[in-house]
Amino acid sequence: MSTPASDDALWEAVADPTRRKLLDLLVVRGQATATTLTVDMPVSRQAISKHLVLLQRVGLIEAHKEGREVLYRVREQGLAEATDALSEVARRWDRRLQAIKRLAEEAHYEETHAHRS
Repeated sequence: MSTPASDDALWEAVADPTRRKLLDLLVVRGQATATTLTVDMPVSRQAISKHLVLLQRVGLIEAHKEGREVLYRVREQGLAEATDALSEVARRWDRRLQAIKRLAEEAHYEETHAHRS
């Protein structure tokens, strides 16, 4: 179950274009090291590592060691949960926008009919 703090952390994680690109790369490759991910990114390996730590903290990716290397991969469950959380936010905003539209239409209707009286 998401909480406001976990929702904020998720938004922070996916708001950054570098982290979104890292997720895209991991989805395509299946798994990769921070070093191999750096090849396709315009930032340093240290920056990539920091981004990976944040993505791991919010549960979007996981790391495992193979020998001396740390490999990262997308957590399918984490990605599904994030998608659900973001979809719920979209639904809430859609409801809010519909309520605003309804209020505006009612105000316009009342204003239009008040002038006819």
